Amino acid sequence: MIIKKVELDNFRIYKDHNEIDLSLTEGKNIFIVSGKNGFGKTTFLMSLVWCLYGKQMQEVDDLYKKEIGDQGGYSKYIANSLNRKAGAEGKKSFSAKITISDAIIPELTCREISIKRTYHLSEGESIEVLIDGFENETVKDLAKDKLSGEEIFIRDYILPIEIAKFFFFDAEKIVTLAEVNTVEQRKNLSKAYSEILGIKKYEDLKDEYEDIQKRLRQLSASREEQAKLNSYEAEVRNSELAISENDQKIFNINERKDSLRYESNQLQERLIRVGNMISVEDLALLKEQDNVLSNQLKDITNELQESLEVIPFAIAGDKLSSVIEQVTDEVAYKTNSYKLSNIQDKADEIITDLITEQRKFDEVITRKVQDFYFDTISKLVKKHFYADVPDLSIDFKPIHDFSDSEYNELNAFIMNLKSSFKGKFTSLNYRNNQVKNELAQVRRRIADAEAVAEDAVVKADRERREMIEKEIIKIEKEASDLYVEIGKHRQDIEVKKRLIKEITNKLEASKTNKKKDDFLTDKIQKLKKYIVQFKERKKNSLEKEILNGLKTLMHKRGFIEDVKVSIAGEDIEINLFNGRGEMIRKDGLSKGEQQMYATALLHGLVAESEIEFPVFIDSPMQKFDEEHALNIVKYFYPTISDQVILFPLVNKEMSQREFKMLEPRMAKAFLITNVEADKSTFLETTPQEFFNTYNGLYHAD
Repeated sequence: MIIKKVELDNFRIYKDHNEIDLSLTEGKNIFIVSGKNGFGKTTFLMSLVWCLYGKQMQEVDDLYKKEIGDQGGYSKYIANSLNRKAGAEGKKSFSAKITISDAIIPELTCREISIKRTYHLSEGESIEVLIDGFENETVKDLAKDKLSGEEIFIRDYILPIEIAKFFFFDAEKIVTLAEVNTVEQRKNLSKAYSEILGIKKYEDLKDEYEDIQKRLRQLSASREEQAKLNSYEAEVRNSELAISENDQKIFNINERKDSLRYESNQLQERLIRVGNMISVEDLALLKEQDNVLSNQLKDITNELQESLEVIPFAIAGDKLSSVIEQVTDEVAYKTNSYKLSNIQDKADEIITDLITEQRKFDEVITRKVQDFYFDTISKLVKKHFYADVPDLSIDFKPIHDFSDSEYNELNAFIMNLKSSFKGKFTSLNYRNNQVKNELAQVRRRIADAEAVAEDAVVKADRERREMIEKEIIKIEKEASDLYVEIGKHRQDIEVKKRLIKEITNKLEASKTNKKKDDFLTDKIQKLKKYIVQFKERKKNSLEKEILNGLKTLMHKRGFIEDVKVSIAGEDIEINLFNGRGEMIRKDGLSKGEQQMYATALLHGLVAESEIEFPVFIDSPMQKFDEEHALNIVKYFYPTISDQVILFPLVNKEMSQREFKMLEPRMAKAFLITNVEADKSTFLETTPQEFFNTYNGLYHAD
């Protein structure tokens, strides 16, 4: 998949129609798009993310999330993206358009796909996806309304939003991949890893087969069973609908909160300036401190909510112990059944041979003697070869029938509950109180600065801000309550799905559906086995890719000697080890080392993903020392994708030497030139003339 062309119309600093041609030339896959700070490099990258994902762009990168929050929510943020001069001239809309070629879409033949997102100040947002210049029924049929259908098509067939961060990234800020500190961050990253490695598509296929089998078996359910199944399925649908509604409510609440926070910050600045208590610089520091502490509190709250889901299990410790004891007994029972079956098989083989030999014996052997030897052989085989295998209890009955993976997950959960949960929960409570106190102190300092002014206008501003802050607290509580509701609904869904599975597993398909049921059982078992093998294969290859990347890029030889990837259920974790076999804490690495790790991780993930999508890299050489930068230029950028677009600052983030190293693989180079205050445009130049053109424009030394 190649991005052939990008077109921007009155989008931020790109006034009027601006077009950039990114067509490949044979054997050359790198494009340079450069310009001075403020000319539109980051805006160009952001236009691509907005074109693909619209209001969901804040899920791609925290940079967009913060910027949207700072401007008072997505609605205000995107409305402010109309070019100022175009707005002054009476223009009411702006757009971003991406044209894609060489896309492989299942069950759809196409040469070219164009995606155009438009925002009109009075009509709102719209999107148009054309396949070879025409609207396509495949896209239309994905959802009831056009906008949703187009966006589902982009997420399902072009680039899933969960993994977009690996294809659109700021090379300086990817260190966040090495700084995962919360359960929520780890969970989200695990989902992204699963998506990009292709694990999720096989898990989804297995779930789809299981759903079909479940529906087949339900056809043979009794009235009573069918009534229960219908009831449980209705509850699952209602819970899923409630989660969807709550997600939308939370989005609207966050939009409202961002808008109120923006207004509150404006009033705060005005109050402090009038009160003349602290400088604007001090205000900025306090605001940053407030923001950091607020984010910390949010992360801690999320972790506490995660812990609240585990507490019922800690309370029900005795029952949980009974469950694990029963499940352990069941596993032992299964194993012993298999071993005892082996004993009987061996005994039968010996007895068969003995009967053969008996026929050659001339003397008469009584039935009683014969029975004695046959019984004794079975006992002696068990005694001498399987002495450690206990006899099966006649009264024992399996209840749970866990698979090996389910048993391992239960064991891991119990171990976590026994070993680290209590200490972690205590620590979280302590951190929660500590951060709350620090946040209260910061806000008190700001409030003290505001309290000086008694002017009527100032008083009105202060009262308005106090009202806004109360409103923010109120809607944060609403959002928190909605998150709790979502958690409860998810728990209800899991419980009901388990009950549905229990009933369905007891059912047998009718005679007419028996062949279909057997076919599905076979496919599900094969898929389960394949998923285990696939995870193992991906685990091993990703370990090699990351380790090779680190050894190639890092100049500190012997520092990282091994990489281990663990995949347990939905959780994927990547750990680094030194030559002594000791685990290296990623958050303990220097910023440069973290960037090296994140770069090697990205390279490994993109290589293992088999997703053919261009990679866009902002600030490509930031924070790298000279040797690391040369390694990146030589080994990383030319091979990461079939199309790589770099956005460097000339001489700062890419030297002429580094540029020359990339030149043999460079298809095209562009300079973003600033024609006037509110207008930038693209100037194409050959790679060979790039620096001469740049120096001619800006008189650089």
